[in-house]
Amino acid sequence: MESRPIRRSVGQEIPMPSDNTPSSPTVVAVRPDREIVTRQRLPYFVGISGETVGSRGLSMHMVVIPPGGVAAAHSHRGYETGIYVLEGSVETRYGPGLTERVVSSAGEFLFIPPDVPHQAINLSDSMPARAIVARNDPAEQENVIPYDPAENEDGR
Repeated sequence: MESRPIRRSVGQEIPMPSDNTPSSPTVVAVRPDREIVTRQRLPYFVGISGETVGSRGLSMHMVVIPPGGVAAAHSHRGYETGIYVLEGSVETRYGPGLTERVVSSAGEFLFIPPDVPHQAINLSDSMPARAIVARNDPAEQENVIPYDPAENEDGR
């Protein structure tokens, strides 16, 4: 029986039995053991993306916002974002000039529509906030657009 790799950890491949059909779907498990710093200037633990598992319509990662941390303001060109807060409380500023605010705490979901500028702020000065972030964009960081609220008060 032929085998195809399954990724258990980014960069580590473990053989998986194959049904000998080259185009058949493959289940891939990813251990998020590699941290990257994103365009939002926050540590992400790499999970599901086009790069890691060949996803065509989804990315999913874990973000950690350090105590008192503030993400760089940004938007996601043409893509929705879903967030589930695992630990902590995060204020998300959003909209033109980042004048709107919503607070999400552990156990809560947050939805951000495409192209809406936003910025996450950890409300704790002593504990990190952790969240799972999912987007309907397999490239994830390629469509992150920096946003300067002073220059973009009309929302563009």
